[in-house]
Amino acid sequence: MQRLRRTMMFVPGNNPAMMQDAFIYGPDSIMLDLEDSVTMTEKDAARLLVYNALRTIDYGDTEMVVRINPLNTPYGKKDIEAVVKAGVDVIRMPKTETADEVREVEAEIEKVEQEIGCLGRTKIMAAIESALGIVNAYDIAIASKRMMGIALGAEDYCANLKTQRTPGGAELLLARETIVVAARAAGIDALDTVYSNLNDMETFRKEVELIKTLGFDGKSIINPRQIEVVNEVFAPKPKEIEKAQTIIAAIKEAERRGSGVIAVNGKMVDRPVVLRAQRTIDLAIASGILKEEDIV
Repeated sequence: MQRLRRTMMFVPGNNPAMMQDAFIYGPDSIMLDLEDSVTMTEKDAARLLVYNALRTIDYGDTEMVVRINPLNTPYGKKDIEAVVKAGVDVIRMPKTETADEVREVEAEIEKVEQEIGCLGRTKIMAAIESALGIVNAYDIAIASKRMMGIALGAEDYCANLKTQRTPGGAELLLARETIVVAARAAGIDALDTVYSNLNDMETFRKEVELIKTLGFDGKSIINPRQIEVVNEVFAPKPKEIEKAQTIIAAIKEAERRGSGVIAVNGKMVDRPVVLRAQRTIDLAIASGILKEEDIV
């Protein structure tokens, strides 16, 4: 099953209690943050806390991500060295504007991986948070083979555009569509920005419904309460599951016959339809609607 990234939950890297318990809420990915949530005076201490958390806490199958500080600060290279040595799955770059920035991070990752003998293990994710980043979204998305996804960071993006966020999100539409298109063209995932008003879950749900319609794989979140809403919105409907199961069954039947032609109800099935069907099945399993052993 392809890894799902419906929810990527932010956890401050200077909060040991939150890092200890984050996985019990069931996010698909946990992002330990060394950047905006950590003050300058706490950067070194937070780095050590994150390193120890990655080394000692059993997060199970949860994907572990760390948002580092930019390389043009005194902290970025130290962050990379620590978290790569600790075995992080993904390094999330903040405020990414160019492909060169991605390649610089990749070079630093490779130095550490060569030192510890695990070349190619660590993936990269880029957060795009400015107009220049949006303009360069596709170049960023294809800048490294390690790239697993790109994400929108709305607060900095809106500040850069000299506007502010609204409940309808009109100011983010171009950025969201650009990120999804760039991610799909590059064959990687697209993650939407956080929604910080925990007292307005109705608007949060509408935003999740919107980004699902636009084609996002999931959403960055800041609180465990948001996980259930995202999972409910992304869970496939019964008719979608039934259709997907029919398509997957037709594929397996064609394979048994040694045929390269797949047809469902007299209609030819092409690769995009197959990929969509498999994602529906994966989402249904992740949502607890189906079990893997139930797939014919």
